Amino acid sequence: MSNAEQHNLLAGRRIAVPESRELNLFSEMLEVRGAEVLRCPLVSIYDSPDQEAVETWLKNFVAGDFDDLILLTGEGLRRLLGFAERAGGSLAAEFIAALARVRKITRGPKPGNALRKIGLKSDMLGTQPTTDGVIAALAGEDLAGRKVGVQLYGTNPNRPLVDFLISRGAVVSTVAPYIYADDSEDARVVELVAELCRQGVDAMAFTSTPQVTRLFQVASREGLEASLVAALNRIQVAAIGPVVAEAMQERGVQVTLMPETSFFMKPLVRCLVEAFNPASPAQQP
Repeated sequence: MSNAEQHNLLAGRRIAVPESRELNLFSEMLEVRGAEVLRCPLVSIYDSPDQEAVETWLKNFVAGDFDDLILLTGEGLRRLLGFAERAGGSLAAEFIAALARVRKITRGPKPGNALRKIGLKSDMLGTQPTTDGVIAALAGEDLAGRKVGVQLYGTNPNRPLVDFLISRGAVVSTVAPYIYADDSEDARVVELVAELCRQGVDAMAFTSTPQVTRLFQVASREGLEASLVAALNRIQVAAIGPVVAEAMQERGVQVTLMPETSFFMKPLVRCLVEAFNPASPAQQP
């Protein structure tokens, strides 16, 4: 396939993108293939405002006798490393050394990638990239008396996972290194819903559950939820992975596109290319 052909794979398609953390990167992947991208960042990620709590957890992790650390997101590990570096002294090096000593259990591939960047690797992977997948991976393990750290995502306490660990006799210590904050003004989100309802969009690609939550919160508040569901069910709805797909399906939206195994932006772009060019093999993004 020539460069010109590749650059026209999404020509004439208008794709809504609510990705915030890597909005420009994702949008550029679509635009280079000819798509018109409707950008509406719905959420942003920030360090936890409770710096003292995160630093205290890090110091306890370094000094304590932890057996396991469950990493639910790559973002979480990166934020923990950032807190350790900003604390100064030797905390960052000591944290990485402590990570090397414990069994590292990852929910999906992204925390594993974050570990590899500091020379480490996951010791156990969830059977699927969900909380249930982590629980299933640990179901046959003897956890009695084990001290288990759990890196949470956002402010979600993840009671199913924590309760499971406690029920199996583990001593659990959680840390929440980042928060999700609303990024767009409600008016911008309402305009996005209106554009979807006007059938001015061919596809919408979701990369996290907070995007889904934020979109539906605003739509519900404005009395537009039913219209939003109907509009989304008329277009291609792409989800980066099963957790996001489940969040959409719970709200009555049929997810039509999702990578089969690798839940990253490049495979998501590939899904969109293949959906709009069924007769042509998708070029590797």
